[in-house]
Amino acid sequence: MPDSSISILPQSIQPDHFAIDMAALYNPRVAHQQMSAHPVTLPVAGKPVEGVRFVLFAPHAQSVSVIGDWNQWQAEAGSLIAIEDGFWVGFVAHLGLNQRYKYALTGPDGQCLPHKADPYGAYAEQYPSFASLTYDQHAYQWHDQQWQDRPVTEKHTQALSFYELHLGSWQRDASGQCLGYRELAHRLVPYLVEMGYTHVELMPVSEHPFYGSWGYQPVGLFAPTSRYGSPDDFKYLVDCCHQAGIGVILDWVPGHFPTDDHGLAYFDGTPLYHDPDPRRGWHNDWHCHLYDMGKEHVRRFLVNNALYWLDQFHIDGLRVDAVASMLYLDYSREQDQWVPNVDGGNENYDAIATLKWMNESVYHYFPNAMTIAEESTTFPGVSSPIYAGGLGFGFKWNMGWMNDSLRYIREEPVYRCYHHDTLTFPLVYAFGENYVLPLSHDEVVYGKGSLMGKMPGDEWQQTANLRAYLGYMYGQPGKKLNFMGTEMGQTAEWNHDSQLEWHWLQYGRHQGIQAWVKALNHLYVSTPALHRLDCDPAGFEWRLKDAADISVIAHERLGDDGSRMLVVSNFTPVPRDGFQLGVPKSGDYQLVLNSDDEAFWGSGYPVYAALSTDKSAAHDQPQSLTLNLPPLATVFYCWQG
Repeated sequence: MPDSSISILPQSIQPDHFAIDMAALYNPRVAHQQMSAHPVTLPVAGKPVEGVRFVLFAPHAQSVSVIGDWNQWQAEAGSLIAIEDGFWVGFVAHLGLNQRYKYALTGPDGQCLPHKADPYGAYAEQYPSFASLTYDQHAYQWHDQQWQDRPVTEKHTQALSFYELHLGSWQRDASGQCLGYRELAHRLVPYLVEMGYTHVELMPVSEHPFYGSWGYQPVGLFAPTSRYGSPDDFKYLVDCCHQAGIGVILDWVPGHFPTDDHGLAYFDGTPLYHDPDPRRGWHNDWHCHLYDMGKEHVRRFLVNNALYWLDQFHIDGLRVDAVASMLYLDYSREQDQWVPNVDGGNENYDAIATLKWMNESVYHYFPNAMTIAEESTTFPGVSSPIYAGGLGFGFKWNMGWMNDSLRYIREEPVYRCYHHDTLTFPLVYAFGENYVLPLSHDEVVYGKGSLMGKMPGDEWQQTANLRAYLGYMYGQPGKKLNFMGTEMGQTAEWNHDSQLEWHWLQYGRHQGIQAWVKALNHLYVSTPALHRLDCDPAGFEWRLKDAADISVIAHERLGDDGSRMLVVSNFTPVPRDGFQLGVPKSGDYQLVLNSDDEAFWGSGYPVYAALSTDKSAAHDQPQSLTLNLPPLATVFYCWQG
């Protein structure tokens, strides 16, 4: 190896000799371009020398060294120099890419700290080293320019159908090993296109030491996990999605970080990233630290990280995990375990300000992106603009709809008449936020069973219930999200150590569910009435909401082009022949989808392919339709005028 001893310029030399833009270090839009390890060419002894520049923020450290294989991990051989405001810088001449490194720091008391991975590191090794790796962010050649150059669109009026995915357990190879990013690109992208999804939502890919955390305990916020390949391999996956017209949403976890020695915990010998008071800096449920968003450098770090994924990896949006835990100082705490804010309340003003800053920055710099909040409380204005007093998210998961509708569908059909309001109540608040209707991974873990397993009855009834329920979901206002496996009726609870139950697709029952979800996605995307006014009360009208005795609901979805789609669900196994339903518009209605169709493993109960209104008044409407409603089914009829 050429001479790769660390080259430290004399401290009398100005920082610009390290090719550092000092102003950029404080700018969340571009800080990642300066921080961490970057290949650069610097003048050393009057000659240009290629190598890697290291920049670290550790304001309370007495000394900092970069250590790696090139210097036998000896701190004495890799000392960095302090420049200003707690930043440290150094240069390793002739050092190439994919080289392991960590930082050796001494704390303010002079004690040597556990070796630390790079907080801004873009590439990391797995256990046991957890070392960072040198990497060139600019080497990958993108092929998604057409996607990147598409016009800025209003996401609230678009059809958004998300496929939530855990990278390690969607599909595995013949030996049971996880697929890499590139293998996933070749298998997953065609599947998403065929199934009609508009977006894939990836559970956290930020580097995490414990696979069983599913990524929700991240240590390397700037590094896509190397379990599945290099950062360039991950870019290839995103690139392939974009070339196929699929957007990529990333789960982002700014709500907490774990205590691993190589991570952010007591990074420079002090609680640099968290509050030392456990009432503000520790989460009892997750046994981890909470970011102290009252510190300016923490806010910059998080906002920069959010923008980094959109910038460097062309991510199309962030779904922000556990927002409620950040908004409330007393979240999951007893009365004596939290400290009120300056006004005596439980709102976390620092977190609120940080989330607003993040949202404002995302939409400013990446106007085609979106942010989505997983927020489970009634905090006002989560998806309202900041100028209107909101948090500025584009969308919010509708946890109330998810809980209420699943509670309803679990009931035996004979008892559903007593729980009809759990199905209709979510429409009371359906337009209070810009909602995504989520059937997420949270509902199929920790003993909750699969979605199929929540359905009552025998095998046929379970399957019919699931199809009817999914049809009801796609007919409701709100964007759609399904966790992987839902689309084929997986029977077992999700297991992150295995793959989905692909073998079930040899049977008609599961083929039918998959075909149904595919048909729903394509109908949802192609039908303005089902998505254009998802977030507008003008896009929804009840046709029948109080028929609790027969467990039937009916509504119409309206498009901004005057189109109409009638959606009727029968949640009992009793067919309803000659069912009269009042409608406001006269004309013809054409059957578009029927979950009981034999193509979806339904019973094939006879229904009308076309309907015409007659002048018989019903349900406070001047004319009505006469339908046959199949058992445990949802039907879609398009108004023809």
